[in-house]
Amino acid sequence: MTRVRRLVSIVVALVLATGTVSAHGAALRESAGSLSIPTWLFLATGGGVVGASFLLATFATDRTFVRRSHDHARVLAAVPRVLRAVVAPLVGLLGLLAVLAFGFGAAVDVAPADPQQNLAILLVWVGWWAGYVMSLYLVGNTWPALDPFRTIARALPSLDREYPGHWGAWPAVVGLLALVFVEVALPLAEDPGLLAAAVAGYGALTVTGAVTFGVDDWFATADPVARAFDHYGRVAPLARTDDGVVLRMPGAGLVDATGETGRRADGPSASDADATAGGPFADAGGVAFVVALVFATTYDGFVATPAWRSIAEAVHAPGVPGVLVYAIAYALGYLAFVAVYRWAARSGRRTGDTFVAVDELARRFAPPLLAIAAGYHLAHYLGFFVSLSLPLASALAAPTAPPAPQLFVLPSFFGGIAITAILVGHLLAVWVAHAIGFELFPERLQAVRAQYAFVAVMIAYTTLSLWIVSQPTVTPPFL
Repeated sequence: MTRVRRLVSIVVALVLATGTVSAHGAALRESAGSLSIPTWLFLATGGGVVGASFLLATFATDRTFVRRSHDHARVLAAVPRVLRAVVAPLVGLLGLLAVLAFGFGAAVDVAPADPQQNLAILLVWVGWWAGYVMSLYLVGNTWPALDPFRTIARALPSLDREYPGHWGAWPAVVGLLALVFVEVALPLAEDPGLLAAAVAGYGALTVTGAVTFGVDDWFATADPVARAFDHYGRVAPLARTDDGVVLRMPGAGLVDATGETGRRADGPSASDADATAGGPFADAGGVAFVVALVFATTYDGFVATPAWRSIAEAVHAPGVPGVLVYAIAYALGYLAFVAVYRWAARSGRRTGDTFVAVDELARRFAPPLLAIAAGYHLAHYLGFFVSLSLPLASALAAPTAPPAPQLFVLPSFFGGIAITAILVGHLLAVWVAHAIGFELFPERLQAVRAQYAFVAVMIAYTTLSLWIVSQPTVTPPFL
């Protein structure tokens, strides 16, 4: 227990020592007030709920109950082919054209330049990154049908080169980390033209990759956005299978994703990578991508807090460039997340008294982290989406001349929604880890003991997440 308590303290300290920023959030909305619930109550309640849920799952469930709950699925309806093959791709292409037109249009004064009036900025940050991403883990991944770059790549001739197997998911890891840092370093939420250029550049790169290595291989393995959305879709209670849309237990797709048979019952996000043993988490790159995705969810919150402002100003004072401050903290933060997760895998092997390799434990227990990422995303962006829904609606109704922006004033109970989203995400992560432990280990006690370190990390992350949402939002310095 002493080691576990020490680990929790180390995790929190490492995370708080790293820096991240929400450039689009700071540019689009005013500083938000802190929640009225005392901070100590956030932290104590969050950690206690996660720990208690682990004990409850341990003593109140058995292997048969867990397996039945995840295997049960009810067919709801079939998805019309015209919707998947015609309507959704057309909507995605129209959205891309709108972003490019109104982004570049603002640069030549034919579209509004105000971030709260420009359709490109509102569509990307409010409609897509906030609103649409929430739909992925709530109702399933529809991005394969909507993705305009996938649609464009399918219409082009392919070079049909074999995707290098040793690359694995590492291009997606590098791509995700690069995209997040570009969001930090560049004012993409303030300059519509710069945003349009970034979208065009990303599109050119991903279409080139898809044309070179094939659409299925590229988007299933190497494209960071497609892979991230696939992972979020596995959290959802809805899935698209060969039988149609089915209703299942939330997180069931996360359990399926770790299996050796590559079952394809994880929703519209069902990736071609599942055809291989181990699914999308078969290699170290797949695990590193999950950790990067979890790190990115924290990234959008911490640097908009007063604590980060104080740390960044202290480091910047001797003359360290502001961007370098963010870059160093960004790199150290991600490495700290990776190191802590690897520690959990090594500790799980020891406490579980198992011959299962550390890499295998890391692979099998990575998917539960996606439920944590989804819960934090909902907590961080629900209020952002609702408050800016009026400017988005106005820009959609009159894109060339929208009225003066008016933000929707959030009611006080939104603070409770944020807390609930974080806790539900962590509770779901504990349950999924419990189910995976039962699948992996033959003995009940062994399955439970192997999870100790992973649950300790979840408790630490719960505490950090609740602390972030309890802080007032401030403008990140130097950017």
